[in-house]
Formats: sequence, structure tokens, C-alpha cells
Amino acid sequence: MNIPFLGNWRKRHAVGTSPLTAAFDRDPEGVGELLAECELLRARAQEAGVELDDTPRSLAALDQLPPLWRDDPEELPWIGNDAGLYLGTVVVRTVPGACWQVWPGGQPVVRLASGREINVVEAGLDWAVSGSPELSHVYAEASEC
Repeated sequence: MNIPFLGNWRKRHAVGTSPLTAAFDRDPEGVGELLAECELLRARAQEAGVELDDTPRSLAALDQLPPLWRDDPEELPWIGNDAGLYLGTVVVRTVPGACWQVWPGGQPVVRLASGREINVVEAGLDWAVSGSPELSHVYAEASEC
């Protein structure tokens, strides 16, 4: 039996689907712009005199910032999240074939033309906590694929 409205209801109420995943399915470009905001990171970079212009050069500049956020346990995860989203934004805007994807649980990742997926938020959190891997190195690896 084919009940058209039932298929739409199932899509809206799928188990394990996050609101971000649903929004991405409806408007991937809009979600990409939302992910690119990274307000806290942009504010901290501006305070340090670093312009985040969505280029690989700005990733190298971020790598050189003194990690003052490590002294604030409340700010640390937010900076890491923003750093990952900013890394993803630079990759999507400058690496041919790269695009945002959102896993069913709501995790934004970058898919490269090769099919490889980069968990940029995880990379950003690692960078914020330990400084490694450097954002510019993750970008360099992504741009080689």
C-alpha cells in the first residue's frame, strides 16, 4: 500500500536524526553558512590581530596564537568547536570538490572529492587542547586528496 504522506512523516520523525541533520537535508548551503560563523573564534582572533578571511593562510595564523583559552575550561571546548568549523569552512571554500556533510547524529564533517571524510570538529578540539594537529597541517592533508 502506497501512502505518500506516511513517507514524509517518517522522514521528519526518523529515529536518531538530529535537528542539524534535518536542516542540512533541507538547506545545505544555509547550514554551511551557519557553520562558518564561528563567532567566538573570530572574536578571539580579532582581539589578537588575526584576520580570519577563510583562507589557508589564516589557519597558519591561528596555529601561531598563544593558547590562552586553555586557561578557561568553559571556553576551551567552544574555541575547539569553532576552530574545527572554521577549518571545515576553509576546506570547503578552497579545496575543489570538498563539501559539508552532517552525520545522522548531527556531527558536521567535510567530505572530500575522494570520498574521505574529515571530522573537523574533532580536529579543532584536539588543536585547542594540545595544539596538535595544527589546523594548517589538517588543511594541507585535505588539499592533497
